[in-house]
Amino acid sequence: MNTGNSSRPQLKIRRVNLDTGRENVAVISRRSKALRPEVFRGFSRVELRRNSRVLLATLLITDDDALVGPEDIGLSDPAFRRFAEPVGSLVTVTPSMPPNSLDAVRGKIQGRTLAASEIAEIVNDLTHFRYSDMEIAAFLISFASFTTSDELLALAQAMAQAGTQLKWNKPIVVDKHCIGGIPGNRTSMVVVPIVAAHGLTIPKTSSRAITSPAGTADTMEVLARVDLGVEEMKEVVSACHGCLVWGGHVNLAPADDILISVERALSLDTREQMVASILSKKLAAGSTHLLIDLPVGPAAKLTNANEAMRLRKLFEFVGDHFGISIEVITTDGRQPIGSGIGPVLEAQDVMAVLSNDPSAPPDLREKSLRLAAHLLEYDPELRGGTGYARARHLLDSGAALKQMQKIIDAQGPSVCRTDLGTLTIDVPAPGDGVVSAIDCLRLNRLARTAGAPIDKGAGIRIFKKIGDRVEKGEPLYRIYSLDHSEHGLVAAAAKSNAGYLIDGQRRGETEL
Repeated sequence: MNTGNSSRPQLKIRRVNLDTGRENVAVISRRSKALRPEVFRGFSRVELRRNSRVLLATLLITDDDALVGPEDIGLSDPAFRRFAEPVGSLVTVTPSMPPNSLDAVRGKIQGRTLAASEIAEIVNDLTHFRYSDMEIAAFLISFASFTTSDELLALAQAMAQAGTQLKWNKPIVVDKHCIGGIPGNRTSMVVVPIVAAHGLTIPKTSSRAITSPAGTADTMEVLARVDLGVEEMKEVVSACHGCLVWGGHVNLAPADDILISVERALSLDTREQMVASILSKKLAAGSTHLLIDLPVGPAAKLTNANEAMRLRKLFEFVGDHFGISIEVITTDGRQPIGSGIGPVLEAQDVMAVLSNDPSAPPDLREKSLRLAAHLLEYDPELRGGTGYARARHLLDSGAALKQMQKIIDAQGPSVCRTDLGTLTIDVPAPGDGVVSAIDCLRLNRLARTAGAPIDKGAGIRIFKKIGDRVEKGEPLYRIYSLDHSEHGLVAAAAKSNAGYLIDGQRRGETEL
């Protein structure tokens, strides 16, 4: 024990090799000489102080002196990185009361509408890692039950202001975003180089996957670094007019990535939280013009036109409030876009389209061109109605591919494993007929079961789409895995429900 100049006992920092995800965790010995563990039993969290640094952490108690000795306090990897004090430093440890903003969360659970100041306080505590995962889940579920228009605006603004706010010396800064849910659909990685090749500024920041087998950041990471800092990102945009980076690393709306980490476990993705998440990041990224893609289909996040209309109005309401020019379009969400599901397979599709490979998936090419056309029309120098022709010229001429390679070179080489899974299984058609429906949600789950996006080489290669004729035993798609246990699980899951409906086949044979 060491009291130093403080009246409170101090412990020496030890780094404990524990990956606790997002959560800060501190470990003390049951035989601690500075702290009596029984005093802390009524507290779920402790406060660590050294000079001006303060860290809140969940407390664990151990009987293993090899892990943490009586004079030590162990910090998990996330806590050690955030506290940023060297091993052996003396730190004061005291019980910590829950954040005051949790009172507002409890009020929300009980049906109370929160003031903007209360929401700002919650977001501030989230950003400073003062909430446990259980408390974050309580916040998410309380807002999922009901959210007023004023609460939505306050949440979007608080999230946007909590981190980095980028400013670009450009009158027009364009961006696009798809709400997700459709396997493949990696249009951003085709649209960005097309728009950047034209000369418009498109600093694309993307999240990692929440409930899907891949997000744009996961797929781009197969080709290049995505964890760029703010200054690195600005340099890439200055040189290339655009980028494709992970928004979490440039600290755009950092509370959003914290919420996403819990949303992923809960498979929770409410409309209001989705709008706040997307638009807070676009606000922080300095976007002036934004295109929103809303896929609609039986197994998509939006199943019909009425749902899409309500979400469109929500985006327009928030966009108008913050002065962002928003265009919302609905697209076909009945089936996957492209041939690949999973980071490596989707990256292959993207490069095939940009390279004008004859075998490139035509649906990915066509949808990307149409989305790029909408963004190009924001250029006041481009005559109205010529956006699609301009986009196609940039793609066909190789200018988009050249721009993509320039972006890849500027962001730097990939540092992750990018080989395709070697464990494969073909899923056969159960009978003769025509593919009449594909369950996008089911294919997403199968690809995640196979290991995507954690294993970038895991996923699904699709052979048959809606309208294609198949014969019994002909492969509908191929599943790729890297791990034997995951391979066994996904094989059994695909056998139980392949996610395809063959016209003429009894519906019970492939449950959708």
